[in-house]
Amino acid sequence: QVQLVESGGGLVQPGGSLRLSCAASGIIFSRYAMAWYRQTPGKQRELVARIGGDGSTKYEASVMGRFTISRDNAKNMALLQMNSLKPEDTAVYYCNALLWSGDNYWGQGTQVTVSS
Repeated sequence: QVQLVESGGGLVQPGGSLRLSCAASGIIFSRYAMAWYRQTPGKQRELVARIGGDGSTKYEASVMGRFTISRDNAKNMALLQMNSLKPEDTAVYYCNALLWSGDNYWGQGTQVTVSS
């Protein structure tokens, strides 16, 4: 059974930082591209950042220079370090695992709220 479990969300003031973690089980983690998406009410889920099995990364334009995605294949974990947070970063953040064959898995989401 595949599980992706996110943690680390919460309430933070503008300019603050949070680190999201995604613990994966039931997959050969190193073979999957890992990504973080976010979604706000009434909007489509959008890609925030992705990291390939080879460590290559891709970021959504608005988070470049503020967010850093990483992975620890030994611990089956994907991380998202979020700095200089803005109110517009408020969303539910989802972890995603994607294999080249199309296998695609989602976590349950974690709420991030940026507000003073």
